[in-house]
Amino acid sequence: MTLHLLPVTAALPVDGRQSDTALAIARGAARLLRSLGFSCLSELPLPSGRRADLVALNERGEIWIVEIKSSLADLRADQKWEEYRAHCDRLFFAFTAEMACELFPKDTGLIVADAYGAHLHCEAPEHRLPAATRKAIMLRFALAAAQRLNRLADPQGHEPFA
Repeated sequence: MTLHLLPVTAALPVDGRQSDTALAIARGAARLLRSLGFSCLSELPLPSGRRADLVALNERGEIWIVEIKSSLADLRADQKWEEYRAHCDRLFFAFTAEMACELFPKDTGLIVADAYGAHLHCEAPEHRLPAATRKAIMLRFALAAAQRLNRLADPQGHEPFA
């Protein structure tokens, strides 16, 4: 029996909710996180119903959330970032060099990024997750990663993204 498979070009679907600046910051921040030993997923739905911009997981099971801020208006309009703390061990903001670090809350980490990379300007304080919350976030992370890989491998086998 001979199987004939059609060539598949793997490309992530375009979300459309983020600005070009936010996408560039996310790319640079994800590169930094990978260099620190983390695997990243963008736009991960959390148990609270919120969606985290970047969630990073390392081999020790540490979970970091990075909230992307593309402008001062974006920062001022955001009232939900405090809720992310309940779903991570460390919470960071990532932004461009044009924004001042003093604009951001003192009890968060700061990442300055562009499309090509980033640097950790200020470490985030640690607030360890309870075991049950850690497990729930890790399961969400794993399931989302597997589903995204499956969509890349078999785009016709899945319903379109909502």
